[in-house]
Amino acid sequence: MSAMPPAPLPEPEVAQSWALLRLICGHICLHGSMAGLRMAAPLLALRQGHSAFSVGVLLALFSLTQVFLALPAGRYADRHGLKRPMAMGVVAASSGAALAVLWPQFWVLCLGALLMGGATGAASIALQRHVGRAARDSTELKRVFSWLAIGPAVSNFVGPVAAGLLIDHVGVWMGGSAGDDNGFRGAFVLLALLPWATWLWVRHTTELPPVPPVDGATRQPVWHLLREPRMRRLLLVNWLLASCWDVHTFVVPVLGHERAFSASVIGAILGGFAIAAATVRVAMPLLAAHLKEWVVVSSAMVATALMFSIYPLMVSPWSMGLCSVLLGLALGSVQPMIMSTLHQITPHALHGQALGLRLASINLSSVLMPILFGTAGLVVGVSVVFWTVGAAVGLGSRLAWRLRP
Repeated sequence: MSAMPPAPLPEPEVAQSWALLRLICGHICLHGSMAGLRMAAPLLALRQGHSAFSVGVLLALFSLTQVFLALPAGRYADRHGLKRPMAMGVVAASSGAALAVLWPQFWVLCLGALLMGGATGAASIALQRHVGRAARDSTELKRVFSWLAIGPAVSNFVGPVAAGLLIDHVGVWMGGSAGDDNGFRGAFVLLALLPWATWLWVRHTTELPPVPPVDGATRQPVWHLLREPRMRRLLLVNWLLASCWDVHTFVVPVLGHERAFSASVIGAILGGFAIAAATVRVAMPLLAAHLKEWVVVSSAMVATALMFSIYPLMVSPWSMGLCSVLLGLALGSVQPMIMSTLHQITPHALHGQALGLRLASINLSSVLMPILFGTAGLVVGVSVVFWTVGAAVGLGSRLAWRLRP
């Protein structure tokens, strides 16, 4: 009797799709924890009587650690791959939220922001490097980064909305009132648990083989990449667009607090932005072969400038929510195109460090901008912040057009 033939191995495409899905789910859990804390911590600070400037400082701290850790994290990912940086990020992110459970005070929120921001940034670099290395050509780069970018978009909905619901309801369930200390503690408990779900998704991922050094490339300082004009334009465009995300994250809670919106409503407005960003990123992989990076990015910058010009004039939750959705459609299309361009103009041995350089540049802005936003909000009002950033992005769209090969 002849032996039974061995069971067929999974198709490579199916295996790759399942591996990418696991990474996306892990990204959602980790980034969702940070997105929830970025919404809940400012609301608690405002509830405790802290000023808009203090909230700006608090939001800036989410990016401060990433400024200093991004390049070392990129080098670490180039040497050690995916899972070791992810494990370290999970522990640090969970610790940041857990501290806020135990001591919901402003200085503890600041420490939690430092831990959560640094952990999420370092883990994201390792994740993006892994996915970029697995892609085989430019079309696949656009496709996989479009799928991967769904993670932050979904997490920007899941984190704030879940945190907002717990803030509003946990206190009531425990015999208190909506938005009391128990509500915030309940939200922080969830945000401390989410990073551990990330590890459950990522821990079985197969590491890619290391990149062999080529002509001393790994010993070259990453700063030499700035000699490339397209890299300089890419980083500047990325910085302008990152400022738009920062100003939206900062202004919506402040405007909502001024207009007496509940935490759930503020979370829903931010969640609408996230759903729109996720929706456009779901469509992009299907159109990847027909998309040109520089066309998508420059068009998104023009659309963002238009939305920022009218956003502050919206006074109801529904009108703000509509603007949030339209803005999410525009900004949601950008990251996959930026990441695809970055991988095409960077040597393979420097992918992790190039990702770190990108993250450091935008987070340096994210440290300074919320403080600037807070100061400007006190002096001239948050509407002027929206209009100023919108004008800068509109003018910067010409740089994005010049990213074409």
